[in-house]
Amino acid sequence: MAEAATFDLAVLGAGPAGASAAAEARRLGLSVLVLDQEGAAGGQVWRAAAASMRETKASAEARAGNDLRAALARSGAEARFGRRVWSIQRDAEIWRLRTHGDAGAEVFGARALALAAGAQERVLPVPGWTLPGVIGLAAATALIKGQGVLPGRRVVFAGCGPLLPLAAHLAREGGAQVVAVVDLNGPADYARRLPAILSRPDLALRGASWLAGLAASGAAILTRHAVRRVEGDGRVERVIVGPVGADHGPDGAAAAERRFEADALCLGHGLIPATEASRMLGAAHVFDAAQGGWRPETDPCGRTSVPLLYAAGDGAGVQGAAAAPLRGVAAARAAAEDLGRAGAAQAPAGLARAARFGRAMTELSQPGPGLLAHADPGTILCRCESLTRAEAEAELRDGAASPAALKSGTRLGMGPCGGRFCAEAAARLACEVLGTTREALGPPSARPPILPVPISALAEGFDYDELPMPQPAPL
Repeated sequence: MAEAATFDLAVLGAGPAGASAAAEARRLGLSVLVLDQEGAAGGQVWRAAAASMRETKASAEARAGNDLRAALARSGAEARFGRRVWSIQRDAEIWRLRTHGDAGAEVFGARALALAAGAQERVLPVPGWTLPGVIGLAAATALIKGQGVLPGRRVVFAGCGPLLPLAAHLAREGGAQVVAVVDLNGPADYARRLPAILSRPDLALRGASWLAGLAASGAAILTRHAVRRVEGDGRVERVIVGPVGADHGPDGAAAAERRFEADALCLGHGLIPATEASRMLGAAHVFDAAQGGWRPETDPCGRTSVPLLYAAGDGAGVQGAAAAPLRGVAAARAAAEDLGRAGAAQAPAGLARAARFGRAMTELSQPGPGLLAHADPGTILCRCESLTRAEAEAELRDGAASPAALKSGTRLGMGPCGGRFCAEAAARLACEVLGTTREALGPPSARPPILPVPISALAEGFDYDELPMPQPAPL
């Protein structure tokens, strides 16, 4: 397994933060490597559309994505797409990054490392959420944007945060019938954050226009409601929703429920920072609900507690697409300063304003502690291992004092998703049963492989003939 040349800076992720960091680092004279598992730059927000569905008149997001990809190409950074980084180690002052992809197993080296892995979606369980036809809001958005694939013909959209109206709008534009938009938040929740929302009136007006268009199309727009259960014979057929209280728990009797006939449900409860790499590398983390949950502790330019390790974009705390490119630029400037290639680093102008709007949106994406009450004892908590809420709760009451102990006793979080779907629900359940806080529980552990890879990636380049085999003892 040959190692490629060593770069000044390696950037993990080619979304708005990562691509912007790479371009700025090149402007400052650094040699830069960008690694991303997708086929092109853009990330989830500015995802490149499949060639078969690219329109002549592109949307604002598509134009922004095209501009980002063009800037990265012009920068001279070496971009390697289709590479999944699964292991990172520090060796003789060099970061060694092991990847797997179409090119097989590769190892890359860099003096400094910027993590721009973005965010992953949070979907908390409800009865019936494992039925075919239930999909996350972020996953649905990616399918529509990237492939032009609709989640269904009659679709309910439910949850909280800016992805809710966006996904519903995209589906309606694509030809789906949006039956209902079910928002955990109410008018008062938006009113409390109005000054921050109006810091970006263009984005606020765009979201309002999406909701107005959905209402005009006949979609039911429900606030302070949540999905109570999903029903169907082998697939989604009905979505039952009901009002929620201040903590987002069920509020009101069954008579207050509403039933919607649908063949798909898009469900999501905001985004959480993707911190597997920063946790694995030992960076200090803080629990910050206003920015999505556990995030690496950084200075204003993205420096973590580990020397020459930087975090940018939503992986450093969810602040949205407007702030992500500016946070990438700040991290690149910090890396250039620390490598002795530039003067004192400073955050770019406009970051505070963009982050203010993004933080307001993230606050509106936070499900309250009562939301887990919608999951009854038989609700599947861990999809990979088919573990129910009752089984996880019994383990906690029998002495499992942490999510790690819960994982050890039940295999919760040990499936192919690596806990990405169940870790949040498990931590919330542990807090509820044990009477503790997320800060007291601590962040989940992380170790290689960061992302799932085939076993061949771990053994590639290994030659059994090189093993020192002792000769058998004489008889």
